[in-house]
Amino acid sequence: MYTLGINAVYHDSAAAIVKDGVVLAAAEDERFTHVKHAKRPVPFSTWQLPFDAIDYCLKEAGIELADIDHVAYSYDPQFFSGMPKDVKASIELPMMPSAQPGGNPSESPWDPLFLSYVVNAKAQLLDGAPHHLKRRFASGGRAPRFVWHHVDHHLCHEASAFLAAPFDDTAVLTMDGRGEGVTTSLGQFVNGEYLRLKQVELPHSLGLLYEAVTSYLGFLHSSDEYKVMALASFGKPAYAAQFREIVKYRHDGTYTVDAPRLVERFGPPRERGGPLTQHHFDIAHSLQEVLEETALELAKWLHERTGLPNLAMAGGVALNCVMNARLRDRGPFDEVWVQPAAGDAGTALGAALWTDYRERAKAGDRSRKWRMDHAYLGPEFGDDEIEALLKWTRAPYRKLADVAEETADLLAQNRVIGWYQGRTEFGPRALGARSILASPVDASMQARLNEIKDREDFRPVATVVMEEHAADWIVDARVAPFMLFVFDVRDEMKARIPAVTHIDGTARVQTVNRAQHTLYYDLLAAFKARTGVPILVNTSFNTRGEPMVNTPRDALESFWTSPLDALVIGSFLIEKPGARA
Repeated sequence: MYTLGINAVYHDSAAAIVKDGVVLAAAEDERFTHVKHAKRPVPFSTWQLPFDAIDYCLKEAGIELADIDHVAYSYDPQFFSGMPKDVKASIELPMMPSAQPGGNPSESPWDPLFLSYVVNAKAQLLDGAPHHLKRRFASGGRAPRFVWHHVDHHLCHEASAFLAAPFDDTAVLTMDGRGEGVTTSLGQFVNGEYLRLKQVELPHSLGLLYEAVTSYLGFLHSSDEYKVMALASFGKPAYAAQFREIVKYRHDGTYTVDAPRLVERFGPPRERGGPLTQHHFDIAHSLQEVLEETALELAKWLHERTGLPNLAMAGGVALNCVMNARLRDRGPFDEVWVQPAAGDAGTALGAALWTDYRERAKAGDRSRKWRMDHAYLGPEFGDDEIEALLKWTRAPYRKLADVAEETADLLAQNRVIGWYQGRTEFGPRALGARSILASPVDASMQARLNEIKDREDFRPVATVVMEEHAADWIVDARVAPFMLFVFDVRDEMKARIPAVTHIDGTARVQTVNRAQHTLYYDLLAAFKARTGVPILVNTSFNTRGEPMVNTPRDALESFWTSPLDALVIGSFLIEKPGARA
């Protein structure tokens, strides 16, 4: 049984495919289209299905659309407050929806158009594929036989956590901007059954509050929230009291969020590209503080209600690795696991997993056949394909006799390397497949990498460390393969890895063992042999405004249009003349 999962409603459009309980592939559409987040989250963009990601998933499974048994779409319009009861009902759309007077903040004059696109998504899938992708969608004229499922958005987030987690039974916490009407959910997956225990509904949303502050601080909402998280480290909780007036925990697993009125509270917003001041740092810090406090209260309630030792999380807010670390360190759960594509892209995975699980359960099979031990679920290109492209582009390359050893030599010389190996990661974090790597030993490396990627100076870079050596460098080190938690760097080690130690003494950490990614691990071991440091800087292989590279051609274009020193792509090395050491 093949199940195709699709996310196409707000942002981070994606697809995933599951065969009899096992995930075969998952990918964000942005990796194919070069449009960051695939599209902007506006109502009239909902018609855009992730055709390129779907095409890839079908290709990876070796099938066509006509072979699919179930399609799961990660949004259910029947739970939307403005959905007509009769799907044949007509809808009314104002000529200028944006000019209509504002009413309920949870509703929009664009909603009729939005809902129409959601309801008609099946027809769009059957008849809307771009011409160059038609073959797998047309299926040689064979009629598709799939059953279509609209799946509740937050259930997709929840399922992407509890059906992928390393635990059999788990508490589940999801937080994002919005779904059909829900913004936060708390539940439990026990003995193969999921039960949602509590939910928070619009307009009360921690995710939308974080988005609003992101815009207020001059960044792009639904895109740049991680920048606000980074800014928070430079500030103090000077405005925490104001944010506690906005966000009120109700002591029952829910909270309220009042209209923030940011300009009234904090003055004029920062213009995009304008100077950042202590005022902005303190706003970011205060927001982050209250987010963490509220999430901790939700976790405590959930633990008291369920008595379970483990917590699985998803939803866009769960990409906040500083909040995750506070839940890990100060929360009541023994283990906290975050699904690596926790944002809306992950709802494609959750929709597919849930529909597959539910359909198999009808036949008495409630087994879980897959756990998310890694996120390498995207496209892969072999040496033959890579070398053919290198020859065609006349790139000056050479084949490496030992990829790990020779790359480690370059990194030890302080070269900055584009690293392209294996299957593309699913989710927003580069985890050693589509990464830029560098030595963490030189303090100037962070600024150099931000210059290469055209990023803001305040943004830290992440680190990857050999799993068995993490405790020597990181306080209370744990297995963290998805780079979704921060850790304190040991005081005695901060001077040895200054490039990855943030202003607050933390580092965003990925641990890796040899089973997860053999070549990546071997590279770290080779670098350690040369420097005594089992750690590398790891940041995503992209430049400003671009998604992470996906194809070998993407890697070449990014390499030649940025100041990277070298590119290690498959078994091949390209170096730029005069690259600095």
